[in-house]
Amino acid sequence: MGCGLDACRFGSATVLVGVALVLGILPGFLSPAVADEESLGSGPLVDEIVVQGSRVAGTVLETPAAIGIIDQEEIQLARPQLTLGESLNRIPGVFTQNDQNFAQDLRISIRGFGARARFGLRGVKLIVDGIPATLPDGQGQVDSLQLSTVGRIEVIRGPSSSLYGSAAAGVIRVESEAIGQGTRAATRVGLGDYGYRSYDAKSSMREGSVGILVGLSHQEMGGYRDHSRMENTNLNSRLEWQIDEDSELIGLLSFVDSPMADDPGGLKAAEVAANRRKAAPNNLKFDAGENLKQVTTGMRYRRRSGDQHETTAAAWYGWRDFANRLPIPPSGVSGGLDRTFAGGSIQHEYRDEVFGLSNSLLVGIDVEAQWDDRTRTSAGARTLDQAEDVTSFRVFVRDELSLPEDFTLAFSLGFDNLWYRLDDHLSAGGGMADASGRVDFSEWSPAISFRWNPRKDFNPYLRISTSFEPPTTTEFRNPDGSGFNTDLGAQNAINYEAGVKDLLPGRARYSLALYHIKTSDELIPYEIADETYYRNAGRTERTGFEAMLIIELLDGVQFTAAYTYTSAEFTDYILDGGANLTGNQVPGVPENTFYGELLYMHSSGFFAALEVRGIGAFYANDTNAVRTEAYGVLDYRMGWKAEWGAWRLTPYVSMSNITDTVYNDNVRLNAGFGRYYEPAAGFEIQGGLGIAYSFE
Repeated sequence: MGCGLDACRFGSATVLVGVALVLGILPGFLSPAVADEESLGSGPLVDEIVVQGSRVAGTVLETPAAIGIIDQEEIQLARPQLTLGESLNRIPGVFTQNDQNFAQDLRISIRGFGARARFGLRGVKLIVDGIPATLPDGQGQVDSLQLSTVGRIEVIRGPSSSLYGSAAAGVIRVESEAIGQGTRAATRVGLGDYGYRSYDAKSSMREGSVGILVGLSHQEMGGYRDHSRMENTNLNSRLEWQIDEDSELIGLLSFVDSPMADDPGGLKAAEVAANRRKAAPNNLKFDAGENLKQVTTGMRYRRRSGDQHETTAAAWYGWRDFANRLPIPPSGVSGGLDRTFAGGSIQHEYRDEVFGLSNSLLVGIDVEAQWDDRTRTSAGARTLDQAEDVTSFRVFVRDELSLPEDFTLAFSLGFDNLWYRLDDHLSAGGGMADASGRVDFSEWSPAISFRWNPRKDFNPYLRISTSFEPPTTTEFRNPDGSGFNTDLGAQNAINYEAGVKDLLPGRARYSLALYHIKTSDELIPYEIADETYYRNAGRTERTGFEAMLIIELLDGVQFTAAYTYTSAEFTDYILDGGANLTGNQVPGVPENTFYGELLYMHSSGFFAALEVRGIGAFYANDTNAVRTEAYGVLDYRMGWKAEWGAWRLTPYVSMSNITDTVYNDNVRLNAGFGRYYEPAAGFEIQGGLGIAYSFE
C-alpha cells in the first residue's frame, strides 16, 4: 500500500541514517573482503563472454552483430529492481520510458522499434531462460520478470527475424543467475520515497548433478503521482539436472500476482505546469488500472553428441488472468482477458569441415500458439465478447563458414507463417453483425554477415538483416467497430550495419556500430476518444551510430560510456485525410542519448557508482507539432559488501535524480486531447540491507 508524502520521506530518512551508520560502523568490526569474481569491475571486460545471439554459443566479440551484455551486479546491486529500465539504459541504441506507470509496463525501444507500444513490448523479442516471453502475435510482457534472480541480460540490436521470428527488430535474452556449488541463502529489504517497499528472499543449492534456484519477492509503490499505486508478488524457480557429461535438463516455473497497478494517465501541458503529481481526471474518476495473475512453466533439454552434434529442445505452457479498467466516458470500461499460451522448439547444430574449412550448420523449428478470451463491459452491458487465437509456425536455417585469411561468412533464413482467428460471441443470438474473421501472414526473413578477425580481440563486421512484424491482437482493433482492422498490414524492415568490437591493451573494450534501416508499413498508434488504434505509415528510414566504451581507469575504478545518434524520418506517409507527413521525424525516437557511469569498487567490498543519462529532444506526434525537451538525470548509489565468515551483509543507499530534474517518465505518442505527458518523480532516495549466508 502507499503512504503519505511526509510519512514516506520520514521512512526514507530513517533508512538513510540507519544505513549510513551501518556503513560507518561495520568496517571496524569486519575483516576486509577480497573483491570476488562477480564484482562490477570484472565480467564485462572479459573477451570470452559467451552469448546466444546466433542461437548457438559464441563469444560476444566473435558474434557479427551489435550485442550488449549486462551482468548480475549491474542488475541487482543497490538498485530498486522494479524494472528492466534500471540497467538497460547503459546499452547504446536502447531507449526506455514508463518506468513509473506499472499499469502500462516499461516501454523499450531498440533503434526506434518498440517506441509505439502503449503497454508491454512491441517489436522486441523477449526470451527468459530460453523460453519466449513474447507471444506469437508479438506482445511481450515484462511484468512477470523477477530481477532479484536475474544473472545476465543480453541485448541484440537490430532486426533479427531470420533466427528469432516475427516481432524481432531487437532481442532481449534474460538468464537466471548461476547456481554455484553448495547451498546459499539471501534476503534483502529495501525502503524508500513514495511508498517504495521491497522484500525478497532467494536460495540456491547444488548437490552432485542437481541444482535449484528459488526466489520470492514482494514489492509495493505508493507512487509519485496520484493514483499510481502498485503491488506485486513474484515467485521464480529453476531446476538444473546434469544428466551426464553430454546432456542436461532445465525446468522452469514462475508465478506473478499483481492485485493492484493503478494508471494515472497522461496530462496536458497546462496540467503538468499546474500540478505534476495529479492524475488525469477520467483515470481518477473511473479508477483506471489493472490486476493480473500469471503462471509460466517450461523445460529445456540439451544434448551433445561428440564434437559435431548438439540438439536443444524446449516446451512451455502458461496461463494469464488479466483485468483492467479503462477511463472511457461516460461510465468507464471494464476489460477482461483469459489467456493460455504454449509452444515448443527444437534445433540441431552440426559442426564439421567443408573443403577443409570449419563450418557450423543450424536448423530448427518453432511452434507457438495463444488462445485469448477477451471481454469488455460498459455501464453493465457487454460490448465485446470474442475469442482471439494466434498460431505461429516457423522454420529456420543458419550456416557459418570460416574462410581463409581470418574471414567468416554467415547466412540465415527463416520462414514464418501466422494465423489469426477471431470468433465473435456477441453476434450469436444478439442480432449484431458477425465480426468473426481470419487473417494470415507469411514471410521469408534472410540475413547475411561477414566478419574479419585479423587478431583475436579485433573484430570488424558487416551485416544485412531483416524483420517482419504483423500487428498484435490489440493493435488489430477496428476503429469502425468490432473485429479485425483488415486495412492494417505487417511491418517489414531491412537493416544495413557495419561495426567493430575491440579489446584494447589493459582493461578496456569498445564497440562501434553504424546502421541504416528501411521500414515499410510501419505500425503507428493514434487515439480517438481515449481509444488507441493503429495505422500503417508508408515508409520510414533510420540512420544511426552507436558507441560504447568500458575502461578501467585505475585499480578498482571503471568508466562506462554509451552514446547513440539516430535520425528517423518518414519517407512516405500520407494520412487518409490527405495530410502529407513525408519528411517528418518519427515520434518517440530521440536524436541523441548518452549514458555514463563512474564506478569505484574497493577490495574491502565498498562500492559507489555515479550515473548520468542524457536524453535528447524528440517529437510526440506524427505531425511534429509537439516536441519534448532534452533532459539529463544524475543518479548515485553506494554500499558495502562486507563479508564475515560465511555471512555477507550489503547495506546500501540509492539516490535517483539527485539534481531534481523536471522531465517526463513517459510521452504518449499521438495522444488524444493533448494528454501526452506522464511526469517523472524528482529526487528520490532509497536504502536497504541485504543478508546472505553460505552453508559450507
